[in-house]
Parts: sequence; structure tokens; C-alpha cells
Amino acid sequence: MRNVFYSAVTLLAALGVAGCGSGGSDSGASSNGTAADGEQLSGDIRIDGSSTVFPITAAVAEEFQAVHPRVRVAVSYSGTGGGFKKFDLGETDINNASRPIKQSEIDTATENEVEFIELPVAYDGLTVIVSPSNEFVDYLTVDELRKIWQPSSIVDTWDDVRPEWPEEEIKLFGPGTDSGTFDYFTEAIMGESGASRSDYTATEDDNLIVTGVARDPYALGYLGYAYYIENEGSLRPVPIKDGDKEPVAPTQESIDQGTYTPLSRPLFVYVRADAAKRPEVDAFMDFYLDEGRDLVSEIGYVALPDAVFEMVQERFDDRVTGSLFGGAGAEVGVSVKDVLARERASQSSE
Repeated sequence: MRNVFYSAVTLLAALGVAGCGSGGSDSGASSNGTAADGEQLSGDIRIDGSSTVFPITAAVAEEFQAVHPRVRVAVSYSGTGGGFKKFDLGETDINNASRPIKQSEIDTATENEVEFIELPVAYDGLTVIVSPSNEFVDYLTVDELRKIWQPSSIVDTWDDVRPEWPEEEIKLFGPGTDSGTFDYFTEAIMGESGASRSDYTATEDDNLIVTGVARDPYALGYLGYAYYIENEGSLRPVPIKDGDKEPVAPTQESIDQGTYTPLSRPLFVYVRADAAKRPEVDAFMDFYLDEGRDLVSEIGYVALPDAVFEMVQERFDDRVTGSLFGGAGAEVGVSVKDVLARERASQSSE
């Protein structure tokens, strides 16, 4: 498997960019030629958002720049929410998101006359992790996760979860409140986005979660599946028991088949509609939806099925704006295929 984190760091170092530029104007992004002009294509593409989607987009950007070396792609991560704050002001061209856009973010974009194209690009499974030296946690139920992480939680030690477990303090690690992973986990486990205890080590850097959990046999955390895969020798995934079902561990198969519930989710990129008119952005997204499919699996996420990718490509080609997955009607566990198929059917009947 590609070392995506090394590649991403190498990419940013080569670009000489630590973060995305500011300002909503496209005047700094020149386009000499079209996508058909090969290496003559040039310009700047500014991307921010989810640390979970970051490895995919960074790997795609690296491959894209090998074909189009005059296009400068700046990829940063400030969390899904942090990225939308910039995207909704027109400061970035693309936002990586590990959850659908919220209604409040749609409202801000509308106020700033920012239209966007919503594109699912992969499946992920939020992975609950412990250290390999933890020998007592066999699985956790959804109710136990809720008991541990709820805002009013009185769980301090492992025996507060199950009496037979050690009377040792649970050291909790997780993403910060700007993270889409945080939003999705709290929505799936607590039933309310953002509902979480605050007395845990919160960070937008998933590698710090990995380090904190790996070295402590009594630590517990959660992050995206790809970060677990990248560090699987240092971490142990915890199977999750949802209701009366048998405990299920996160794997490529269980995420793809939808049996890893309720912590499977789609991952997105959001493209500014006006930015998509620029040849370099148009070419980048075509490349993302084509070559990026193989990179998704290499990195450790689950690629969308062929039929779904065709519908996603159509959505971009037709420049369909607005959100199908976010806003006031957002649901956890939504089927990407079913939602896109309904949109296609609706368009065909008009």
C-alpha cells in the first residue's frame, strides 16, 4: 500500500505551501490552454477540509501534477467544518468533507453567493481503536460507546463500562469539534451531531490520536479507517455490536457491504461551481473521478461501485449544484447509490 502520508507531506513540501491561500478571487489562477493541452494546462487549485479525505486528495494531486506539472495544487486540512468556513467564503476551490454539508454551512454559502457541486468519492468506516497491549476489550456495543462518550458521562474507569474490566482510568482520544469525523461519530452514536463529553484529548491531527492510543493499554480513541490501516501494527480495531447483531470489525468487506453499522459513511469533495469552470479544476476533478478510484483502495478506503461512480461523474459533468446528502434532511447510514439513483430518476421524469 502506498505510503500516503509520506506522499502527502512530500507533495506539500514540493509545492512550498503550508496551507490554502486566502481571497475569493480567481485572478491568481491563470489557465493557459485546456485539459486537452496536456502539460500546457496551468493554474492554482486551493483545497482544504477533512483530514480523513486529505490522504485521497493529496495522492490524487500528486499523480495529477505528474501529468500537469504547471498546475499548482495546494492541499491542506483544517477539519471538515474548518474547511467549509473558508469554502463558504469562496476562499478555496474544493473542500474535502468526511460528512455531508450542514444546513448552516449551506446558508452561509448562499449568503456569499457560493454554489457548489457535491460529489461522494469513497466509503469509510470510523474505527474505534485500542492499543494491541489491551487484552480485555473484546468488543463494544453502541450503548457502551454512548455511555463512554455522552456529554453527561460518568465513565472514568474501564470497570465503569463493564464490571469485569480493570479499574483503570480510560484515556480518551478523538478528533476536534471542527472534524467531520467528530460530527459523524456523535450523530451515529449519540443521535445528535456535536453531542460529546469534552474531557478528552481532541486534535485535528489523526497521527496524534494514533500515537496517544498506541502507547497506552488503557486508552481508547476513534478515527478514519485509512489511518488505522496505515498504523495497523500499532493499533487494534474494536468490533462494534449494533443492537442484536453480532459484533463486526471494520474491514474493506464489512464497510462495502454495509454490515459495519452504524459507523460506515460516505466521504465527499465539494467543488465550487464557478471554480469548476476553470480548465485546471475541471481537469483535476475528471482525473480525481477516474484515476482516483484506484488510489482510494490503495490508501485503505473502500471505492464506490462502478454504477455509483458513473452517477457521480454525471453529476459533475452536468454541474448539478446543491446537496442531496446534507442540510436539514441529512441522515446517518444513507445509501449513496439509492440517493443518486433517485436524483437520476427524478431528472429523467422531468
